[in-house]
Amino acid sequence: MPIYNGAADLRRALDSVLNQSFRNFEVIVINDGSKDRSAEVLAGVSDPRVTVVHQENAGLAATLNRGLSMSRGELIARQDQDDLSHPERFARQVAYLDTHPDCILLGTAAEIWIGDEPTDRAHDHPLRHEILSFELLFNNPFVHSSVMMRRDAVMAIGGYTTDKARQPPEDYELWSRMARHGRVANLGERLLVYREVPQSMSRAGPNPFLDRLVTISAENLAWATRRQKVDADTENVAALTHSALHRLSRKPDIRSMASVVADAARFVAPGDVEVAARAAERARILNYQWVMHRTGSQWARPLLQKIYRFVRQLPRFPR
Repeated sequence: MPIYNGAADLRRALDSVLNQSFRNFEVIVINDGSKDRSAEVLAGVSDPRVTVVHQENAGLAATLNRGLSMSRGELIARQDQDDLSHPERFARQVAYLDTHPDCILLGTAAEIWIGDEPTDRAHDHPLRHEILSFELLFNNPFVHSSVMMRRDAVMAIGGYTTDKARQPPEDYELWSRMARHGRVANLGERLLVYREVPQSMSRAGPNPFLDRLVTISAENLAWATRRQKVDADTENVAALTHSALHRLSRKPDIRSMASVVADAARFVAPGDVEVAARAAERARILNYQWVMHRTGSQWARPLLQKIYRFVRQLPRFPR
C-alpha cells in the first residue's frame, strides 16, 4: 500500500485490509515522502502483519516496485490509501487463483463512491481472459486497487514501468504486458469501494496522461497485429479511440484502421464470437468518430462519448 499525503483516509483503508476473513498475509505500507500526518497515523498501527517503510518521495511506480521487491508471498494484492476492500475480497481472489493456476492477474468489480458517499455508478468490467485481452488493446479494464497477481509472474516481466513516457498509467502498461504472458480475469462481485476525489486527474479537468494512454494502446495494437513497431494505422486507432485528434496522421485510412481492429481481435482471441462482435462494434464507432472529425462536427463529441458508453454497456453476450 503506497501512501502519499493520505492521513485522512489511510487508516480506514488499512483496516479494511486487516479485517479480511482471509488472515494469512503481510501488509507492506510505504510512506512515499508524505508531508501531512501520514507518518503519525502509521505510527499508531500495531498489527504485527504490517511493515511500515518511510522513504523520500520516489513516485508511485518506483514505490510499488519497492513493495514488490520486499514482499515474501506468492500472491500480491494491491490496495490504495483511500479505497476500501470488502472483508471477503482476499478470500474470493485466493480461492479463484487456487483453482485457476494459469491465471496470473485477477481483479474485481468495484463500487464507486465520491468521498464517503456511495453513487449509482460502478466499475463492472469484463470477466473473461479473451475479452480482457482485447479490451486491453485500447483501455484499462481493471481497477488497480482491486487486483491480486502472482509475484513470480509480475517480477519475471520487470514489475511496473518507471518510464516517464508510459507512466502514469503504470497499471495499464503492466496489465498489457502481463496479459501476453498468462491468463487474466476479473471477478464480477464488487469487492472494492473505489473512492473518487475532486482532484482525481482521471475525472476532473484535462486528462494529463492522454498521450501516454495513446502510446500504450498503439504499442498494444502493434503487438497484436504482429507489426515490428507502431505505425500510422495503429497510432490512428489509438488516437481516435481516446479522441486525441492531435495524434492522428495527416491522412488516416479508416479502412486500414478497421482492419487493425479486426486483425488484433483474431490474434488475441481466435474464434471468439463475442470478441469478434466487440471488434465490429469498435470499428463502427471509430468510423462514426472519423466522420464527425472530417465534417468538423466537434460539437458532437460529448454525444458520441455518451453513445459509446451506452453501447458498451449493452448486455449482448455474457461477460
